[in-house]
Amino acid sequence: MRNYAGPGPFDSPRYFRGVCETIAEQGDVAFMVSPGDLDPPQDAWWTIQQTLGPDFRWYPVVGNHDTESGDDLAWLRTYDYGPVNPGPSGCPTTTYSFDYRNAHFVVLNVYCDADGDAVTDGDVPDHLYEWLAADLEATDQTHVFVFGHEPAYPQPDADSGRTRHVGDSLDAHPEHRDRFWNLLADRGVVAYICGHTHNYSAIRIDGVWQLDAGHARGMGDSGARSTFLLIRVEGDAVVLETYRDDGAGGPYTLVERVPLAGGAALHLPLVTRLALVSDG
Repeated sequence: MRNYAGPGPFDSPRYFRGVCETIAEQGDVAFMVSPGDLDPPQDAWWTIQQTLGPDFRWYPVVGNHDTESGDDLAWLRTYDYGPVNPGPSGCPTTTYSFDYRNAHFVVLNVYCDADGDAVTDGDVPDHLYEWLAADLEATDQTHVFVFGHEPAYPQPDADSGRTRHVGDSLDAHPEHRDRFWNLLADRGVVAYICGHTHNYSAIRIDGVWQLDAGHARGMGDSGARSTFLLIRVEGDAVVLETYRDDGAGGPYTLVERVPLAGGAALHLPLVTRLALVSDG
C-alpha cells in the first residue's frame, strides 16, 4: 500500500482503504500481516484503525522501501507488536514470531544481519537463518507460516503476466535461498508469504506454498489488480482465499480458493474449489 494510505487524497475505497473495508466486511478476521513496503507505516496503520478499529491487531513486515527511510524504521522498531518472540541481534523487533491458536507465525526482516536491520539487499544470511532454524525447531504448533518481503522464486502475476524482480529477490543469493527453502520444507511449513513484486501468485514448490500477496494500492498500480489474501485455519485445514479488485478501483471479489493443507492441495478453478471447500 506504499504511498496510497493514510489521511488525505488517498483516503478512498479506490486505494488501500478499499482493501481494509472489504476485510472488515468478512467479520471474523483475527489479524492482518502486511509483507512489506508500507512506507510510511503510520499511514497504513491509520487506515487500518479507521476501517478495522483501534484495537485490531496488525503485524507489519519490513520491505526494501521501508529500509530507505530512517523514519519508517524508527516507527517499526518502536511499534507495539504485542507478545511476540524477539528476533536475533541486529533486528530484535523487526524479526519476530508468535502463536495464535494452533498456528505459529514467523516474520522475517530479510534486510537484517548481525550489524543491523537494514544492511543486506534481501537475503537469509547465516545470522537470520540460524535464528529461524531455532525458532522453527522450538514450535510444536500444527501449522507454521513464514513471512518476508522478497519472494524466493519470483513469479508472474496470475492474471496480467507481469514479471518483476526476477534475479534480485532472494534468488540473488541462490545458495542461501535454497538452504532457506529446504529448511521450510524440512520443518513442514505450510507457506512462505511475501510481496515485493506487486504481482499475485500462488505456487507450491517442494511441498511449501509461496504466496505473493501482490499489492494493495488499488488504482495506485495499474500493472496488476489490487489484491489481498485471506487464510482460514480450521483445525487441520488451511484454505487460501484470494480477493482482487476489478483493475479500476472497483470492488474486491473472491477469485480463487486454494486448499493449502488438510486435504489435496490442488490449484483448481474457483467453481471447483467452492464445491470442495465448505464456506463455514
